[in-house]
Amino acid sequence: MIRREIVREEEAIVLDFLPNGYPFDKRPMHMKTPIAQALGKKYFILLELVPKKGVHLQLREDVYMGEGKRDKIHHILGKIPLSKLTQTATMELDGLIRELIEKDEQRFVEFFNKAGPINTRRHQMELLPGIGKRHMWEILKEREKEPFKSFDDIKSRVKLMPDPEKAIVKRILAELEGEDKHRLFVGV
Repeated sequence: MIRREIVREEEAIVLDFLPNGYPFDKRPMHMKTPIAQALGKKYFILLELVPKKGVHLQLREDVYMGEGKRDKIHHILGKIPLSKLTQTATMELDGLIRELIEKDEQRFVEFFNKAGPINTRRHQMELLPGIGKRHMWEILKEREKEPFKSFDDIKSRVKLMPDPEKAIVKRILAELEGEDKHRLFVGV
């Protein structure tokens, strides 16, 4: 489950839109281009996008930027680090990650059902904040009996389990900050 292959985002959600480009850009106004900071919907990749001429993007707007015909995005400038996000984008990020996890809950519950060892000493489950060896062993034991069906199912079957949804949000934010070489949810 740890991602090593390079992945491409097809769709993203706008975190911030700067119609006049970055304010710290010293170039003359006529040389600046509008910029959108966005979060990829599948792999949580932070991206800088340039909209098509005359397109004004809204916060939390879904945009397509895959191989086919793009209606709003001209091109992708590239990935951006978490530290380069605007204050508005940073404030939107946490809530947006939560929403994406809730919409695709089964994908993340499946992580608890299929996560495996990284090496002989560490398990993928232990990469989630708040989950140590004891919780990991309890999760492994419970999933052997029957696969988990939801976050609530995990919480009810694993004693004193930290909120699995919050743990995944924290893990995604840690991966975006580059705190760990292991990737569970964020693409490279």
